[in-house]
This record gives sequence, structure tokens and C-alpha cells, in this order.
Amino acid sequence: MIKQTMKSPFSGGDAKLCHEPSVLTFRKEQFCYVHQFYECQDTHERFTTTELDEANLAQVYNKYRAKYGIPFPEEIKRIRQHYGLSATKMSAILGFGENQYRLYENGDMPSEANGKVLMSIMNPDFFLAFVLNSREQFSENDFSKLMEKTRSWKSAKHSEFEIEHVFNICRRTIYNGFAAQSIDKLKNILLYYIERGDGVFFTKMNKLLFYTDFLAYRLTGKGMTGLCYKAITHGPVPLHWDRVYSFYNDINQEIVQYSDGRAGTKLVSNLSPDMTYFSEDEKEMLEYVYQRFKKETPAKISETSHHEDAWKKYLNSDRLISFEMAFSLKAI
Repeated sequence: MIKQTMKSPFSGGDAKLCHEPSVLTFRKEQFCYVHQFYECQDTHERFTTTELDEANLAQVYNKYRAKYGIPFPEEIKRIRQHYGLSATKMSAILGFGENQYRLYENGDMPSEANGKVLMSIMNPDFFLAFVLNSREQFSENDFSKLMEKTRSWKSAKHSEFEIEHVFNICRRTIYNGFAAQSIDKLKNILLYYIERGDGVFFTKMNKLLFYTDFLAYRLTGKGMTGLCYKAITHGPVPLHWDRVYSFYNDINQEIVQYSDGRAGTKLVSNLSPDMTYFSEDEKEMLEYVYQRFKKETPAKISETSHHEDAWKKYLNSDRLISFEMAFSLKAI
């Protein structure tokens, strides 16, 4: 992960991670982003690492994808994997160059036209039209299998109503960190913290999700849960967090009574998280957030979040918190 300090290549002393607003031109268009860099504390010279360069560029690329409706690499890969097709075969079905689909999976930016094709096939009905048009490219047996997978995906996908109920915004924007909106992945993030913490109170889970998302955006240019956040009296919280925690039938809410008469609600479950939903970097971030806050009570982590500029700036407003506030995080 990107560290707050590192050894300076100029003096051998400390170099501190800094950030500033900047503008980058991509495909003849200017995009604002938060530029991260290290500054040598002795010579005040600036430098970046490959990891920082990738995180900086990711902010711009994600804004471009969101503006022009271009799917993200993991979405492009997930579509192909569901149908059990090679990248070459997907290229042939869609009329792309032979290696084009594979390059898009690996992060190459599609043209606006190809991006709209890729976005359209996320709807099984639209992909079905491409498959039918390419029927002669398949054996009868392979064609039948592909048709069945198309139908099964259509029935298995969560409805737009469910996605909007949980995430509120059915698209990737700066207000959800351009994260994929996956009901199943969000569930496994909740299960991760529930299992590691032997249950998690509402207040603490709200803050764990906030720090997870904003840390992920700072490090990778993309959030993790797909949720939006607002600032309320007790700190930053997911928008309509009560809906989120009530949505999953196998995540239960347990009332805990204290000796002084107070009560709190704890999220519990008998399930373990499916870690295949996470990349190695995401696993590292989840563990980092857990370790950072594992000893903090709900009241303490709430107090900690009150020092964040993301909370101070947006408190007493109806606005969603911009993920660009991730670069001013103090607790992590």
C-alpha cells in the first residue's frame, strides 16, 4: 500500500506523502484530480513512485469512464467469465479486433463507441442480440450452452430496484468512489468485519465502511463498497445505512442491553465472508482498517471520525461527501 512516509532518494531522510489539486489532459479533455506526491523533508524536492502514478492516473481514467459510460475493467472481465468465452471469441462476437477485448480487460481505455457497446452488453438482452447475430460462429452445442447462460444470468442478476434500494445511485460517480455496485461484494465486506470483530455495532460498522471506502479511493482511485456517504451528528455514515443492514436475510441484528439501561444494535451472522470477491490489494486494505480500529469502541471511532475534514466540511448539509476528501484522512 501507499505509505505516508518513505525514504527520500535525494537525502536518505524522510519523504512525506503530500497532495494538491491538479489538472491532467486525457484525450484532448482536461480532468481535475488530486495529485499525490512525496516531498523530501530535507531538500523539499518532489517525486512519485509507480504506485502513486497509477493511483493518480486512475482518478482521471475513472472520471473519463463515468463521463462517457464506459465499463470498468473488472466489469468487462466479469461479463466474459460468466459466459465462459475466451477474450478472442468475445472480440469476434462484438466485432472488435482479435486482441481488443483482452486489452480492455487489462485496463486499456476503449474508444467512446466501443465503450458504449461494452456497456450495452451488461444487459443480457442486448448481449443476446449480438449472440444471435454471431450464430454461425458457434457449433450447435456451444450455441445452445451460450443461450442457456444468457438466460440464467438474466434471471440471476439483481434487479435495478434492489440495487437502487441499497446503493441509492445506480451509476459510478465521485460520490461512491466510482466503485462497482455489487450487492454480493458489499455483503461480504460486512461479513468480513462481522467475523473479525465477532459482531459489529451499527455505529462502528458505519465508520469501518467509511474508512474502507475512502482509504481504497486514496490508494487506488476507486472505492470498494459502492455506497455513498453523508455527515451526520455522530460522524460520516452510508446513505440510508439502515436499508443496507436490513437488506440481507442472513445478516441479523441483535439488541444488546447494557447495565446502565442503554441498548445497542449489533450486526451478527453465522456466515463467513467469501474472500474470492476481493483482490489481494482489497484484502490488505480490509485487514488494515480492521487492525487500525479493532480496539476502538463505537463511541471512540465516532469521536475519531469527527476529526476528519470529510465530516467537518459536510456536517449540517444535505450534500453527499465527495470521495476527493479521502486525501485529507487523518486516522489512516
